[in-house]
Amino acid sequence: MPRTTRRIVAGALATGTAVLLAGAAPAAAADEPAPLPRTLTFTGDEAERLSALVAAEDRRATEIRTVTALARWQGDDWKTPYRMSTGEGFTLVLTPRSEPYTITDLLQLAPQTFVQMSDGSFLLSEHVAVVPGATLRLERPGGLTLRLASSARGFASIVGLGGDVQLDGEESAPVVVESWDVDAGEPDTDQTDGRAYVRCIGGSFSSEHARLSDLGFWSGRTGGLSLTGTDRPNTGAIERTGSGGDVQADSVLNGLTMQPAGPLQPGQTNPNLGYTVPAYDYVSFDISHTTIQGNAYGLFVTSANGIRVSDSTVTGSSIDGIVLHRNVRNGIVETTTATGNAGDGISLDRATSAVNVNGVTASGNEGNGISVNGRPLAEGPSATGASTSPYGRNSVTGSTFDGNGHYGIEVLGGFDIGIQNNRLSGNDMGIVVQGPAQRVSVTGNDVSRSVRHGIAFTDGVTDATATGNVVDGAATGVYVRASTARIRGNTVQGATGHGVSLVGDVEGSEVSLNVLAGAGASALDTTRSTGTFTERDNALDGWDDTSPWWFWFKKLLQPMTALWVIILVLIGASAVRGRGRDRAVAHPYAHQMAHQGHLPVPAPPSAPQRVIDLRDGRPSTRSGA
Repeated sequence: MPRTTRRIVAGALATGTAVLLAGAAPAAAADEPAPLPRTLTFTGDEAERLSALVAAEDRRATEIRTVTALARWQGDDWKTPYRMSTGEGFTLVLTPRSEPYTITDLLQLAPQTFVQMSDGSFLLSEHVAVVPGATLRLERPGGLTLRLASSARGFASIVGLGGDVQLDGEESAPVVVESWDVDAGEPDTDQTDGRAYVRCIGGSFSSEHARLSDLGFWSGRTGGLSLTGTDRPNTGAIERTGSGGDVQADSVLNGLTMQPAGPLQPGQTNPNLGYTVPAYDYVSFDISHTTIQGNAYGLFVTSANGIRVSDSTVTGSSIDGIVLHRNVRNGIVETTTATGNAGDGISLDRATSAVNVNGVTASGNEGNGISVNGRPLAEGPSATGASTSPYGRNSVTGSTFDGNGHYGIEVLGGFDIGIQNNRLSGNDMGIVVQGPAQRVSVTGNDVSRSVRHGIAFTDGVTDATATGNVVDGAATGVYVRASTARIRGNTVQGATGHGVSLVGDVEGSEVSLNVLAGAGASALDTTRSTGTFTERDNALDGWDDTSPWWFWFKKLLQPMTALWVIILVLIGASAVRGRGRDRAVAHPYAHQMAHQGHLPVPAPPSAPQRVIDLRDGRPSTRSGA
């Protein structure tokens, strides 16, 4: 069937252009378009302004990194914190030292732009950058509220440029970071003119017992709380070495030697043409007991390795809740809630691998509860040379997905994916796996009150298994289209269309040992399938076939059925016509026996014997043997 497209016009994940979130919806009994997430829109002028603001933020970060890389040649003044003017406002640069920077340090370094307000909170009205070797620790006994100035006149941000940013609160005294419109005396909820945000580019981020709210705008990297790796190998970053806060950095020319052109020196051999490229500077982070509320993107992550989100809540995001966007690997998202977000609750985008989502709750989101996209970044040669290999080894276990506007769990391609022991209720469809995907295991899930399919495998899924699942109350319990899947030991109850449907080429599939109960067209629907599949030992006693008379009549109108009916009718008509005729029976050798004068003709015992007189050709009747 035609694909339905979900569009969120809100800003690019990585380029500052429009966001398109597209997903294909499998065919269903009584197919209808799937519900769409709410659309966040901007006027043309607003979109142009926001894109320009994102570009300006990128430029500012590049300028700071460049100055930092050159600082070792600028004298001792550049080894202590300094302020840069980049044309978009001032930026306080925290330089490397052994001790973390704290609230006390900020009050001394920026007395006009970091001030304490009458209610005890602190207002930051300039950007802060944390370079490699520096740590900014935000904490305060009794709790801390940090407000980032944000209005139509401009906004402040905290950006880690290879440094470490830490939010250290306590259960009863959290660290609060929020945007703040000074004129209105309230958080900034208007994203059309930019908004304050927190970002780490490389380095590390940690938060415990914290709350971040009403942050971010337009793109993923300025979306609220954004944790990203560097865009390219970090060859010029200053590394902290030695002790006592001394900062040294190797020049990019270190290790190079010069010699006159001509023959190689004695003992030298031909140069090795092999080379290595420096690794990306990945960001790492640990977020626990943290609430993220009202951001553009709740939590946006790209180019990260070794991540953990636990015991946290992401709610009310204008786009998606938690987004693991590109090149994210080796991560855990656990015991975390994503609710009321305008897009997906949690999204594992392409190039995300080895991420385990465990014990989360995603409910009331207008997109999917969770999306897991393992498709390649490119299908062939591309301008960026992106990988054409799929991604996988992700899992979703022991989680709850309730009342989402689209699907509970959507898997788009990938390999070695586990969907196990989850509870899904009240979604358009429960679990949807779309190909090309390989080795997908859907095991032990409880799926209830789905509008269409409970579990679906569509369009090129191979080597998939659905076993031990319970599907209660769906139009179709388990749906397989143009895919190969083993449907074993599942329980379908309360289905209103089909228990299990096989559509298209399902070569090699198996439907066995399932209990199918409900009331609808058929317990096992295979009339639209092709290819050889195995069906055995399914319990169908609980199925009530409610197909109307015209459904069966329609089946009889199939060409082969009609042909056989016509043949049987003709045979029956011929038999009826032949039974009623009284025909004279002539002896086959009568002309050879004429010399005997007469020829007896056999007749039933109860009927008179008929004799043909061969001399005059007239029959006569006599009784007796």
